[in-house]
Amino acid sequence: MSEEARSKSVAPSALKPNIQPLSQSEVTFHILSTSFFTFLCYLSIGLPLAVLPGYVHVDLGYSSVMAGLAISVQYLATMLSRPRAGRIADSVGPKTSVLYGLMGCAASGAILIIAALFSAIPWLSLVILMLSRLVLGYAESLVGTGAITWGIGRVGAEHTARMISWNGIATYGALAVGAPLGVVIVHAWGLPWVGVAVVALGVIGYYLARRKPATAVIKGEHLPFRHVLRRVLPHGLGLALGSVGFGSIATFITLFYASHHWPNAAFALTLFGGFFVGARLLFASMIGRFGGFRVAVACFAVEALGLLLLGFSTASWVALSGAALTGFGFALVFPALGVEAVRTVPQHNRGSALGAYSLFLDLALGITGPLAGLIATAFGYPEVFLFAAMASLAGVALTVVLHRRSEQAMGNMSID
Repeated sequence: MSEEARSKSVAPSALKPNIQPLSQSEVTFHILSTSFFTFLCYLSIGLPLAVLPGYVHVDLGYSSVMAGLAISVQYLATMLSRPRAGRIADSVGPKTSVLYGLMGCAASGAILIIAALFSAIPWLSLVILMLSRLVLGYAESLVGTGAITWGIGRVGAEHTARMISWNGIATYGALAVGAPLGVVIVHAWGLPWVGVAVVALGVIGYYLARRKPATAVIKGEHLPFRHVLRRVLPHGLGLALGSVGFGSIATFITLFYASHHWPNAAFALTLFGGFFVGARLLFASMIGRFGGFRVAVACFAVEALGLLLLGFSTASWVALSGAALTGFGFALVFPALGVEAVRTVPQHNRGSALGAYSLFLDLALGITGPLAGLIATAFGYPEVFLFAAMASLAGVALTVVLHRRSEQAMGNMSID
Protein backbone atom coordinates (compact mmCIF):
# COMPACT_ATOMS: atom_id res chain seq x y z
CA MET A 1 0.00 0.00 0.00
CA SER A 2 1.36 3.45 -0.95
CA GLU A 3 2.11 6.12 1.62
CA GLU A 4 -0.79 8.25 0.42
CA ALA A 5 -3.19 5.30 0.40
CA ARG A 6 -2.25 4.50 4.01
CA SER A 7 -2.90 8.10 4.99
CA LYS A 8 -6.54 7.70 3.97
CA SER A 9 -7.11 4.80 6.37
CA VAL A 10 -6.02 6.44 9.64
CA ALA A 11 -8.31 8.21 12.08
CA PRO A 12 -9.55 11.66 11.07
CA SER A 13 -7.79 13.24 14.05
CA ALA A 14 -4.50 12.01 12.67
CA LEU A 15 -5.12 13.66 9.34
CA LYS A 16 -5.22 17.26 10.51
CA PRO A 17 -2.24 18.91 8.85
CA ASN A 18 -0.14 21.66 10.34
CA ILE A 19 -1.54 21.54 13.90
CA GLN A 20 1.52 23.57 14.84
CA PRO A 21 1.72 26.63 12.57
CA LEU A 22 4.62 26.47 10.16
CA SER A 23 7.33 29.07 10.42
CA GLN A 24 8.02 31.29 7.43
CA SER A 25 11.20 29.35 6.67
CA GLU A 26 9.32 26.03 6.80
CA VAL A 27 6.66 27.35 4.44
CA THR A 28 9.33 28.53 2.01
CA PHE A 29 11.13 25.18 2.20
CA HIS A 30 7.99 23.18 1.42
CA ILE A 31 7.07 25.48 -1.46
CA LEU A 32 10.54 25.35 -3.02
CA SER A 33 11.10 21.63 -2.51
CA THR A 34 7.77 20.78 -4.13
CA SER A 35 8.23 23.23 -6.96
CA PHE A 36 11.56 21.55 -7.74
CA PHE A 37 9.68 18.62 -9.29
CA THR A 38 7.90 21.06 -11.58
CA PHE A 39 11.31 22.46 -12.51
CA LEU A 40 12.57 19.01 -13.50
CA CYS A 41 9.43 18.31 -15.53
CA TYR A 42 9.60 21.58 -17.45
CA LEU A 43 13.33 21.26 -17.95
CA SER A 44 12.41 18.04 -19.77
CA ILE A 45 9.95 20.09 -21.84
CA GLY A 46 12.39 22.96 -22.42
CA LEU A 47 15.31 20.89 -23.69
CA PRO A 48 13.66 19.96 -27.03
CA LEU A 49 11.55 23.13 -27.30
CA ALA A 50 13.92 25.22 -29.42
CA VAL A 51 15.24 22.37 -31.57
CA LEU A 52 12.16 20.37 -32.55
CA PRO A 53 10.57 22.99 -34.89
CA GLY A 54 13.80 23.17 -36.87
CA TYR A 55 14.17 19.39 -36.82
CA VAL A 56 10.67 18.88 -38.25
CA HIS A 57 10.85 21.77 -40.73
CA VAL A 58 14.47 21.49 -41.92
CA ASP A 59 15.72 17.98 -41.17
CA LEU A 60 12.50 16.10 -41.90
CA GLY A 61 11.30 18.55 -44.57
CA TYR A 62 7.77 19.25 -43.34
CA SER A 63 5.86 22.57 -43.43
CA SER A 64 5.82 25.23 -40.73
CA VAL A 65 2.26 24.15 -39.87
CA MET A 66 3.52 20.64 -39.13
CA ALA A 67 6.42 22.10 -37.14
CA GLY A 68 3.89 23.99 -35.02
CA LEU A 69 1.78 20.88 -34.62
CA ALA A 70 4.79 18.92 -33.37
CA ILE A 71 5.02 21.37 -30.47
CA SER A 72 1.30 21.85 -29.89
CA VAL A 73 0.38 18.15 -29.77
CA GLN A 74 2.03 18.03 -26.36
CA TYR A 75 -0.33 20.69 -25.05
CA LEU A 76 -3.28 18.86 -26.57
CA ALA A 77 -2.34 15.74 -24.60
CA THR A 78 -1.94 17.84 -21.45
CA MET A 79 -5.35 19.40 -21.98
CA LEU A 80 -7.10 16.06 -22.45
CA SER A 81 -5.43 14.55 -19.39
CA ARG A 82 -6.13 17.45 -16.98
CA PRO A 83 -9.40 15.94 -15.65
CA ARG A 84 -7.64 12.65 -14.94
CA ALA A 85 -4.68 14.38 -13.32
CA GLY A 86 -6.93 16.46 -11.08
CA ARG A 87 -8.90 13.40 -10.03
CA ILE A 88 -5.69 11.49 -9.19
CA ALA A 89 -4.41 14.41 -7.10
CA ASP A 90 -7.71 14.71 -5.19
CA SER A 91 -8.57 11.04 -4.67
CA VAL A 92 -5.27 9.11 -4.70
CA GLY A 93 -2.93 11.88 -3.70
CA PRO A 94 -0.76 14.55 -5.29
CA LYS A 95 2.47 12.68 -4.54
CA THR A 96 1.28 9.75 -6.63
CA SER A 97 0.34 12.15 -9.42
CA VAL A 98 3.85 13.64 -9.41
CA LEU A 99 5.49 10.20 -9.39
CA TYR A 100 3.43 9.05 -12.38
CA GLY A 101 4.28 12.25 -14.22
CA LEU A 102 8.02 11.95 -13.68
CA MET A 103 7.90 8.40 -14.99
CA GLY A 104 6.12 9.79 -18.05
CA CYS A 105 8.89 12.35 -18.58
CA ALA A 106 11.49 9.59 -18.62
CA ALA A 107 9.39 7.54 -21.05
CA SER A 108 9.00 10.51 -23.42
CA GLY A 109 12.77 10.96 -23.48
CA ALA A 110 13.27 7.32 -24.39
CA ILE A 111 10.77 7.63 -27.25
CA LEU A 112 12.49 10.82 -28.46
CA ILE A 113 15.76 8.90 -28.75
CA ILE A 114 14.04 6.37 -31.01
CA ALA A 115 12.49 9.14 -33.13
CA ALA A 116 15.89 10.75 -33.67
CA LEU A 117 17.44 7.45 -34.69
CA PHE A 118 14.88 7.12 -37.51
CA SER A 119 15.53 10.56 -39.01
CA ALA A 120 16.39 8.93 -42.36
CA ILE A 121 12.71 7.88 -42.59
CA PRO A 122 10.93 11.22 -42.12
CA TRP A 123 7.35 9.97 -41.76
CA LEU A 124 8.31 7.33 -39.20
CA SER A 125 10.49 9.73 -37.24
CA LEU A 126 7.62 12.25 -37.15
CA VAL A 127 5.10 9.65 -35.94
CA ILE A 128 7.41 8.49 -33.15
CA LEU A 129 8.18 12.10 -32.27
CA MET A 130 4.46 12.85 -31.97
CA LEU A 131 4.11 9.87 -29.61
CA SER A 132 6.92 11.26 -27.46
CA ARG A 133 5.14 14.63 -27.33
CA LEU A 134 1.85 12.99 -26.33
CA VAL A 135 3.49 11.11 -23.45
CA LEU A 136 5.28 14.27 -22.32
CA GLY A 137 1.99 16.17 -22.40
CA TYR A 138 0.31 13.63 -20.11
CA ALA A 139 3.31 13.77 -17.79
CA GLU A 140 3.10 17.57 -17.69
CA SER A 141 -0.49 17.54 -16.46
CA LEU A 142 0.29 14.98 -13.74
CA VAL A 143 3.31 16.84 -12.40
CA GLY A 144 1.88 20.34 -12.82
CA THR A 145 -1.42 19.67 -11.05
CA GLY A 146 0.09 17.28 -8.50
CA ALA A 147 2.96 19.54 -7.44
CA ILE A 148 0.75 22.57 -6.77
CA THR A 149 -1.80 20.50 -4.84
CA TRP A 150 0.97 18.74 -2.93
CA GLY A 151 2.54 22.04 -1.96
CA ILE A 152 -0.74 23.61 -0.87
CA GLY A 153 -1.43 20.53 1.24
CA ARG A 154 1.88 21.07 3.02
CA VAL A 155 1.67 24.82 3.64
CA GLY A 156 -2.08 25.54 3.77
CA ALA A 157 -4.59 27.22 1.50
CA GLU A 158 -3.58 30.69 2.71
CA HIS A 159 -0.35 30.28 0.74
CA THR A 160 -2.07 29.29 -2.53
CA ALA A 161 -0.85 32.37 -4.41
CA ARG A 162 2.76 31.80 -3.32
CA MET A 163 2.60 28.13 -4.26
CA ILE A 164 1.18 28.87 -7.70
CA SER A 165 3.70 31.68 -8.20
CA TRP A 166 6.72 29.57 -7.31
CA ASN A 167 5.42 26.71 -9.41
CA GLY A 168 5.35 29.13 -12.33
CA ILE A 169 8.86 30.32 -11.52
CA ALA A 170 9.99 26.72 -11.69
CA THR A 171 8.10 26.25 -14.95
CA TYR A 172 9.44 29.18 -16.92
CA GLY A 173 12.83 29.18 -15.23
CA ALA A 174 13.23 25.62 -16.48
CA LEU A 175 12.13 26.63 -19.98
CA ALA A 176 14.59 29.54 -19.92
CA VAL A 177 17.44 27.19 -19.01
CA GLY A 178 16.30 24.23 -21.07
CA ALA A 179 15.81 25.89 -24.47
CA PRO A 180 19.41 27.10 -25.00
CA LEU A 181 20.79 24.01 -23.25
CA GLY A 182 18.92 21.82 -25.73
CA VAL A 183 20.46 23.76 -28.62
CA VAL A 184 23.95 23.26 -27.14
CA ILE A 185 23.36 19.52 -26.70
CA VAL A 186 22.12 19.10 -30.28
CA HIS A 187 25.06 21.02 -31.73
CA ALA A 188 27.55 19.05 -29.65
CA TRP A 189 26.16 15.51 -29.75
CA GLY A 190 22.89 15.41 -31.68
CA LEU A 191 19.16 15.11 -30.94
CA PRO A 192 19.33 11.60 -29.36
CA TRP A 193 21.28 13.05 -26.44
CA VAL A 194 18.45 15.46 -25.70
CA GLY A 195 16.34 12.35 -25.17
CA VAL A 196 19.02 10.90 -22.89
CA ALA A 197 18.99 14.08 -20.79
CA VAL A 198 15.19 13.95 -20.50
CA VAL A 199 15.32 10.32 -19.33
CA ALA A 200 17.92 11.24 -16.68
CA LEU A 201 15.81 14.13 -15.39
CA GLY A 202 12.74 11.91 -15.03
CA VAL A 203 14.64 9.21 -13.16
CA ILE A 204 16.31 11.70 -10.79
CA GLY A 205 12.99 13.41 -10.10
CA TYR A 206 11.23 10.12 -9.38
CA TYR A 207 13.91 9.08 -6.89
CA LEU A 208 13.71 12.40 -5.02
CA ALA A 209 9.90 12.51 -5.00
CA ARG A 210 9.73 9.02 -3.50
CA ARG A 211 11.65 10.31 -0.48
CA LYS A 212 9.37 13.29 0.19
CA PRO A 213 6.45 12.82 2.65
CA ALA A 214 2.95 12.62 1.22
CA THR A 215 0.00 14.72 2.35
CA ALA A 216 -3.28 13.30 3.56
CA VAL A 217 -6.11 13.08 1.06
CA ILE A 218 -8.91 15.46 2.09
CA LYS A 219 -12.22 13.64 2.32
CA GLY A 220 -15.43 15.10 0.99
CA GLU A 221 -17.81 14.97 -1.92
CA HIS A 222 -15.91 15.47 -5.16
CA LEU A 223 -17.81 17.60 -7.64
CA PRO A 224 -18.14 16.21 -11.16
CA PHE A 225 -15.44 17.68 -13.36
CA ARG A 226 -17.99 19.38 -15.60
CA HIS A 227 -19.32 21.31 -12.59
CA VAL A 228 -15.82 22.39 -11.58
CA LEU A 229 -15.11 23.35 -15.17
CA ARG A 230 -18.22 25.52 -15.30
CA ARG A 231 -17.14 27.42 -12.19
CA VAL A 232 -13.63 28.21 -13.42
CA LEU A 233 -14.63 28.76 -17.07
CA PRO A 234 -14.45 32.59 -17.09
CA HIS A 235 -11.05 32.62 -15.39
CA GLY A 236 -9.81 29.91 -17.72
CA LEU A 237 -10.81 31.87 -20.80
CA GLY A 238 -8.71 34.78 -19.54
CA LEU A 239 -5.76 32.45 -19.00
CA ALA A 240 -6.18 31.10 -22.53
CA LEU A 241 -6.07 34.58 -24.04
CA GLY A 242 -2.91 35.40 -22.12
CA SER A 243 -1.25 32.12 -23.08
CA VAL A 244 -1.42 32.77 -26.83
CA GLY A 245 1.64 35.01 -26.56
CA PHE A 246 3.73 32.35 -24.87
CA GLY A 247 2.58 29.73 -27.36
CA SER A 248 3.50 31.96 -30.28
CA ILE A 249 6.97 32.66 -28.93
CA ALA A 250 7.65 29.06 -27.90
CA THR A 251 6.61 27.70 -31.29
CA PHE A 252 7.78 30.27 -33.83
CA ILE A 253 10.52 32.43 -32.35
CA THR A 254 13.25 30.25 -33.87
CA LEU A 255 11.69 30.35 -37.34
CA PHE A 256 10.99 34.09 -36.97
CA TYR A 257 14.66 34.70 -36.24
CA ALA A 258 15.72 32.44 -39.10
CA SER A 259 13.52 34.42 -41.53
CA HIS A 260 15.46 37.56 -40.56
CA HIS A 261 18.82 35.75 -40.49
CA TRP A 262 19.29 36.74 -36.85
CA PRO A 263 21.36 34.58 -34.47
CA ASN A 264 20.59 33.41 -30.91
CA ALA A 265 16.88 32.70 -31.23
CA ALA A 266 16.96 30.50 -28.14
CA PHE A 267 18.12 33.54 -26.15
CA ALA A 268 14.69 35.09 -26.74
CA LEU A 269 13.16 32.15 -24.84
CA THR A 270 15.77 32.65 -22.13
CA LEU A 271 14.85 36.32 -21.77
CA PHE A 272 11.15 35.47 -21.78
CA GLY A 273 11.70 32.98 -18.96
CA GLY A 274 14.15 35.18 -17.08
CA PHE A 275 11.85 38.20 -16.99
CA PHE A 276 8.93 35.90 -16.16
CA VAL A 277 10.81 34.60 -13.13
CA GLY A 278 11.89 38.13 -12.14
CA ALA A 279 8.30 39.39 -12.21
CA ARG A 280 7.14 36.45 -10.10
CA LEU A 281 9.87 37.07 -7.53
CA LEU A 282 9.33 40.82 -7.32
CA PHE A 283 5.60 41.25 -7.70
CA ALA A 284 3.82 38.02 -6.62
CA SER A 285 2.77 39.75 -3.37
CA MET A 286 0.78 42.25 -5.44
CA ILE A 287 -1.97 39.63 -5.87
CA GLY A 288 -2.68 39.63 -2.14
CA ARG A 289 -2.50 43.42 -1.91
CA PHE A 290 -4.58 44.42 -4.92
CA GLY A 291 -6.54 41.28 -5.81
CA GLY A 292 -6.16 38.84 -8.67
CA PHE A 293 -8.33 40.69 -11.18
CA ARG A 294 -6.53 44.04 -10.89
CA VAL A 295 -3.13 42.40 -11.24
CA ALA A 296 -4.30 40.39 -14.25
CA VAL A 297 -5.49 43.51 -16.08
CA ALA A 298 -2.09 45.17 -15.68
CA CYS A 299 -0.29 41.99 -16.76
CA PHE A 300 -2.36 41.58 -19.92
CA ALA A 301 -1.59 45.18 -20.92
CA VAL A 302 2.17 44.73 -20.47
CA GLU A 303 2.11 41.43 -22.35
CA ALA A 304 0.26 43.03 -25.27
CA LEU A 305 2.87 45.79 -25.43
CA GLY A 306 5.68 43.25 -25.57
CA LEU A 307 4.02 41.26 -28.35
CA LEU A 308 3.43 44.43 -30.39
CA LEU A 309 7.10 45.31 -29.98
CA LEU A 310 8.06 41.82 -31.11
CA GLY A 311 5.74 41.91 -34.11
CA PHE A 312 7.03 45.26 -35.35
CA SER A 313 10.70 44.56 -34.58
CA THR A 314 13.27 45.36 -37.26
CA ALA A 315 16.36 44.28 -35.32
CA SER A 316 17.18 41.33 -33.10
CA TRP A 317 17.63 43.47 -29.98
CA VAL A 318 14.12 44.88 -30.45
CA ALA A 319 12.73 41.35 -30.73
CA LEU A 320 14.62 40.35 -27.58
CA SER A 321 13.14 43.33 -25.76
CA GLY A 322 9.66 42.32 -26.90
CA ALA A 323 10.14 38.73 -25.73
CA ALA A 324 11.39 39.94 -22.35
CA LEU A 325 8.46 42.33 -21.90
CA THR A 326 6.02 39.58 -22.90
CA GLY A 327 7.45 37.26 -20.28
CA PHE A 328 7.28 40.01 -17.67
CA GLY A 329 3.63 40.69 -18.46
CA PHE A 330 2.54 37.06 -18.69
CA ALA A 331 4.22 36.19 -15.39
CA LEU A 332 1.34 36.86 -13.00
CA VAL A 333 -1.61 36.03 -15.28
CA PHE A 334 -1.79 32.40 -14.14
CA PRO A 335 -1.60 32.98 -10.35
CA ALA A 336 -3.71 36.16 -10.44
CA LEU A 337 -6.67 34.52 -12.15
CA GLY A 338 -5.86 31.14 -10.56
CA VAL A 339 -6.37 32.45 -7.03
CA GLU A 340 -9.79 33.73 -8.04
CA ALA A 341 -10.62 30.43 -9.78
CA VAL A 342 -9.69 28.20 -6.81
CA ARG A 343 -11.97 30.25 -4.54
CA THR A 344 -15.00 29.07 -6.52
CA VAL A 345 -14.78 25.43 -5.30
CA PRO A 346 -14.59 23.63 -1.91
CA GLN A 347 -11.15 22.74 -0.54
CA HIS A 348 -11.35 19.03 -1.37
CA ASN A 349 -11.93 19.87 -5.05
CA ARG A 350 -8.81 22.03 -5.25
CA GLY A 351 -6.89 19.62 -7.50
CA SER A 352 -9.78 19.35 -9.93
CA ALA A 353 -10.14 23.14 -9.98
CA LEU A 354 -6.46 23.59 -10.75
CA GLY A 355 -6.68 20.91 -13.41
CA ALA A 356 -9.75 22.49 -15.00
CA TYR A 357 -8.23 25.97 -14.86
CA SER A 358 -4.89 24.79 -16.29
CA LEU A 359 -6.77 23.05 -19.07
CA PHE A 360 -7.30 26.44 -20.71
CA LEU A 361 -3.56 27.02 -20.82
CA ASP A 362 -3.19 23.71 -22.65
CA LEU A 363 -6.10 24.51 -24.95
CA ALA A 364 -4.56 27.84 -25.93
CA LEU A 365 -1.13 26.34 -26.52
CA GLY A 366 -2.60 23.43 -28.46
CA ILE A 367 -4.54 25.71 -30.78
CA THR A 368 -1.86 28.38 -31.09
CA GLY A 369 0.71 26.21 -32.88
CA PRO A 370 -1.34 25.18 -35.93
CA LEU A 371 -3.29 28.46 -36.05
CA ALA A 372 -0.11 30.53 -35.86
CA GLY A 373 1.37 28.27 -38.54
CA LEU A 374 -1.50 29.14 -40.85
CA ILE A 375 -1.08 32.84 -40.10
CA ALA A 376 2.68 32.61 -40.74
CA THR A 377 2.08 30.81 -44.03
CA ALA A 378 -0.52 33.30 -45.23
CA PHE A 379 0.96 36.57 -43.94
CA GLY A 380 4.36 36.06 -42.31
CA TYR A 381 5.89 35.50 -38.88
CA PRO A 382 5.45 39.08 -37.52
CA GLU A 383 1.68 38.74 -37.88
CA VAL A 384 1.76 35.76 -35.52
CA PHE A 385 2.85 38.02 -32.69
CA LEU A 386 0.42 40.77 -33.65
CA PHE A 387 -2.39 38.20 -33.45
CA ALA A 388 -1.16 37.22 -29.98
CA ALA A 389 -1.17 40.89 -28.94
CA MET A 390 -4.83 41.17 -29.91
CA ALA A 391 -5.58 38.12 -27.73
CA SER A 392 -3.88 39.82 -24.74
CA LEU A 393 -5.95 42.96 -25.26
CA ALA A 394 -9.08 40.80 -25.31
CA GLY A 395 -7.86 39.40 -21.98
CA VAL A 396 -7.86 42.94 -20.56
CA ALA A 397 -11.50 43.41 -21.55
CA LEU A 398 -12.60 40.03 -20.17
CA THR A 399 -10.85 40.52 -16.84
CA VAL A 400 -12.38 43.97 -16.37
CA VAL A 401 -15.82 42.39 -16.84
CA LEU A 402 -15.01 39.60 -14.34
CA HIS A 403 -13.76 42.12 -11.79
CA ARG A 404 -16.93 44.20 -12.04
CA ARG A 405 -19.10 41.11 -11.66
CA SER A 406 -17.09 40.04 -8.61
CA GLU A 407 -17.52 43.45 -6.99
CA GLN A 408 -21.25 43.39 -7.70
CA ALA A 409 -21.55 39.92 -6.16
CA MET A 410 -19.66 41.03 -3.04
CA GLY A 411 -21.88 44.08 -2.79
CA ASN A 412 -25.02 41.94 -2.98
CA MET A 413 -23.67 39.63 -0.25
CA SER A 414 -22.96 42.56 2.05
CA ILE A 415 -26.51 43.86 1.53
CA ASP A 416 -27.98 40.44 2.36
